[in-house]
Amino acid sequence: MKALWDEFNQLGTEMIVTKAGRRMFPTFQVKLFGMDPMADYMLLMDFVPVDDKRYRYAFHSSSWLVAGKADPATPGRVHYHPDSPAKGAQWMKQIVSFDKLKLTNNLLDDNGHIILNSMHRYQPRFHVVYVDPRKDSEKYAEENFKTFVFEETRFTAVTAYQNHRITQLKIASNPFAKGFRDCDPEDWPRNHRPGALPIMSAFARSRNPVASPTQPNGAEKGPGKTSQRPGPGAPDPSVPKFFEEPRCPPCEGVVSGCHASVPPQGASSQKTEILSCAYPESNQG
Repeated sequence: MKALWDEFNQLGTEMIVTKAGRRMFPTFQVKLFGMDPMADYMLLMDFVPVDDKRYRYAFHSSSWLVAGKADPATPGRVHYHPDSPAKGAQWMKQIVSFDKLKLTNNLLDDNGHIILNSMHRYQPRFHVVYVDPRKDSEKYAEENFKTFVFEETRFTAVTAYQNHRITQLKIASNPFAKGFRDCDPEDWPRNHRPGALPIMSAFARSRNPVASPTQPNGAEKGPGKTSQRPGPGAPDPSVPKFFEEPRCPPCEGVVSGCHASVPPQGASSQKTEILSCAYPESNQG
C-alpha cells in the first residue's frame, strides 16, 4: 500500500545492491486502468539518477551528506515484466508486480539485472508501451507509450543499510524477514541493531577477552582441568544463536503498489490520469 512507500520515503529509502543481484523491498506494484482489453501492451521499468552527486551517511547526525560528484554512469538497462506482451484485459484484472526485478552493482553483470552505483540516488520509472500492429508503427512511436514517475519510490542504493530506522522498518514489514522478528533484538547481527555501527562482528563480541573460557557445564578450563567439548550435532555455546540458525535478510518481498490509468493507444488518444499509489479499498487493511 502507498502508506508503506511513504513511510520509507520519509526516512530516506535505501535499497541493497549486491554482485549477485537483490530484489527491491518494497516491491514496485501497479494497478492499471483504461487499457484496450484486446490490444497488446508491454510493461517495463528503468532507473535514472536523481542528481549528479554521490552521498555518504553521517551516523552522528543520522542524515545523508553529499560526498562528491557522481561516479561514471552505469550501463543503462530496462526491465521488462516477464508477462510482456499481454492483452490489456490481462494487465487490468489484477495488480501487476515487478517482484522479479533485481538490483546489482556488478558492472559486468550478464543476468540482465539493473546496474546501479552504490551511494547514489535513483528514481524508478514505469513505462507502458502499446504494441501497435500497423506496419508503419514507428511513425507513432511517441504516441504509443506512457511513462509514470512516483516520487515516493526514489531511493539510495547501498551495499549495507546505513539508517538503522530503515533496517527496523524493513524487518517489521517484510514477510521474508520473519526470522529477525521472532528473535530478540540482542540476537540480531551487529549492523542490524538500532543505532549500531558495523565495527565489530557479533561473533567477536560474544568472546570475553578477560575471563577464561567457560565450559558448557560451567567449569573453567585451566591446569589440571578437563575440557569438555560439545558432542557431534550439539550447538557450540560460544557461537551466537543467529549463526546456528540462518535468518532471511530483510530484502525481498511484496508489499506496496501504485495505480495509474493508461490510454488504450498512447498518450494522445485519451486523457491519462495518475492516481495515488494505493491498493483498492477491498485490499486495504
